[in-house]
Amino acid sequence: MTQPQSHSTPVTLQVNGDAHQCLSQCSLPDLLISLGMNPRLVAVEYNGEILHRQFWDDTVIQEGDRLEIVTIVGGGC
Repeated sequence: MTQPQSHSTPVTLQVNGDAHQCLSQCSLPDLLISLGMNPRLVAVEYNGEILHRQFWDDTVIQEGDRLEIVTIVGGGC
C-alpha cells in the first residue's frame, strides 16, 4: 500500500548562522514561533535585507534562505 504524499517537504535554512529545518510553505511568523520567539519582539533580516513587518505574513520560507533575527530588548539607564 502506498503512503499518501505530503505537500510539505523539509527545507534547510540558516538562522543566525546555524542550520535549521522547517516544512516548505512555512510562513515567517510560524517559523519564529517554532523557534520559541515572539514575533512581536524581534527584527528580521531576510537574505541580507531588513524585512518590514508588513511583509512577514506573505513571506514563505524557501530552501537556502538566510535569516538574522535580533531580539528587541527594553531598558535603559
